Amino acid sequence: MVPTPTAQVAMTQSKEDIYLVYDKQCPACDNYCQVVRIRESVGNLKIVNARDDTALMQEITAAGLDIDDGMVLKMGEQLYYGSDAIHALALISSRSGTFNRINYWLFKSRPVAHVLYPLLAAGRGLLLKLLRRSRINNLEKEGRDHF
Repeated sequence: MVPTPTAQVAMTQSKEDIYLVYDKQCPACDNYCQVVRIRESVGNLKIVNARDDTALMQEITAAGLDIDDGMVLKMGEQLYYGSDAIHALALISSRSGTFNRINYWLFKSRPVAHVLYPLLAAGRGLLLKLLRRSRINNLEKEGRDHF
């Protein structure tokens, strides 16, 4: 059984490295990832560019997660994807600063995160299409070179 983000956060006892994987070429994603903060008691947030060839990106690809459709949060051995990632981030986030308080209140509810995240992802897709950015296409799907 895969633990929910809520259960995983509750199980986190000691500081650990927590990885947030996203497309650094997306201005919206980059801004979000640069300002989101987690509580120091939870761990150390490490930001990973999904366009870099890393063992973590290989793990994400092996899990069948399309990084072009959602960010990934790795806590311990668990991968959280898309709306589950943003929900888990909200639960472990610092409440300091306006952005982090808004992020917490918007995404602390899993059902709300599941509704809002696809809207944000659609906006991201449109932005990247307008900017003529290429997809990462980590799953190597045919015909998915650009947004």
